[in-house]
Amino acid sequence: MEIIENKVAKSGLITINLDELMLEKSIETIDIKEVLYMGLMLKEKEFRDYIKSNDWEQYTDKYVHIICSSDAIVPTWAYMLMSTQLNNRAKLYIFGSKEELINTILLNEINQLPFQDYEGQRIVIKGCGELPIHPNVYVQLTDKLLPLAKSIMYGEPCSTVPIFKKA
Repeated sequence: MEIIENKVAKSGLITINLDELMLEKSIETIDIKEVLYMGLMLKEKEFRDYIKSNDWEQYTDKYVHIICSSDAIVPTWAYMLMSTQLNNRAKLYIFGSKEELINTILLNEINQLPFQDYEGQRIVIKGCGELPIHPNVYVQLTDKLLPLAKSIMYGEPCSTVPIFKKA
């Protein structure tokens, strides 16, 4: 009986999977449309009442993105007012899409990676994951790895595209 050898496991490649950096991240959406009069306009008094009466504790330790899914014109101060309640509760909050929040989270997570561990290593940045990751996230990760890595590849360990190789 022939033993099947896992050459990828023995290759010494270090794989960075950006999807894994998002594990156990609870993402919440606040759609300001829900508190607009007829879904179209903001009434200041009612909005301030909403800010006072809403249960903001539900966003504690969560990642939050604020959107307006209607074509209403919402004054900037309304989003700022919401941020006063999310501050010191949510782990991170932005105005923007879920994809923008994911990319912001990933950029923060990248900055926390143990880059000293990547010195002189062959790195594979895993591609084709489940999340909609903006190319800028990959660009920023590559930028951080370039001074350290022996080589950088993109894709799956069994089928990679070479990105960089130290001379």
